[in-house]
Amino acid sequence: MDPVKKSLISLHITVMLLGGTALFSQLIPLGSIDITFARSVFACLLLFAVAKLSGDGLRLNSNRDYFIAFGLGIIMAVHWVTYFMAMQLSSVSVGIIALFTFPVITVLIEPYFEKNRLLWQDIASAVVVLAGIALIVPDASLENDVTLGVIVGIFSAFLYAMRNLLHRHYFSHYSGAKAMAWQTLIVCPTLVFFVSDELVMIDLNTLWLLLALGTFFTAIPHAMIATTLQHLRAKTFSLVACMQPFYAILFAMILINEQPTWQTLVGGLLVISAAIYETINTHKENQKAKQCS
Repeated sequence: MDPVKKSLISLHITVMLLGGTALFSQLIPLGSIDITFARSVFACLLLFAVAKLSGDGLRLNSNRDYFIAFGLGIIMAVHWVTYFMAMQLSSVSVGIIALFTFPVITVLIEPYFEKNRLLWQDIASAVVVLAGIALIVPDASLENDVTLGVIVGIFSAFLYAMRNLLHRHYFSHYSGAKAMAWQTLIVCPTLVFFVSDELVMIDLNTLWLLLALGTFFTAIPHAMIATTLQHLRAKTFSLVACMQPFYAILFAMILINEQPTWQTLVGGLLVISAAIYETINTHKENQKAKQCS
């Protein structure tokens, strides 16, 4: 098979697996901290094994990199906890749509990292995202769980945007598997004092679900990302990654019988459209910058 076609198929499988992580917020009868902790333990073990077997080594290049890994791990811990919390408060559909405000959030905060100018198109994207979120929010009151889930989801998106920007600037010289291995390693001690007694008393079915989440739906797709990028453009990767909400919502409808409202679907379409636009626009800007340099 053509390497590009093979990588594209692998990328879609990767994005489907990442989209599938949302289902575990409903399938696993534990709180978001317990789920994140167990997910990180299993992911960490497998990712370090992948890094070791690939000859990447386990050590980082400098003391500064260990400090950066620590900071990224803290952000990742809170991001994952709020990711699952948003879906447990609302639904898979609402939570994943709220998370995918992160491409627009990234564009809005990126000038503080890149020293570039915010364009009117970026403001327009933000307005479209706000319109999409307004459709999803059923009530302005924080006593409404769906509203609270949207807010928590957007906060999770902000953390994800921050993590991605910091990673790109300070940690991108490491492979995806090694970088994620160190970040999940930091997540474990960060959350260990906050896990509940329920995690120790889980049944075998819950244990298998946690193992699947940490390995097949976390470690494996993150390890696969580096492989797919060998034959695909970054633009292709980013655009396919924007399909994650589609896969998550589709899986939720089929596997756990979740039925999103038309407001959620229309709002999600607006949010994802803005995400796709910003993805394409960012790629164009990067290409122009390369040509000028």
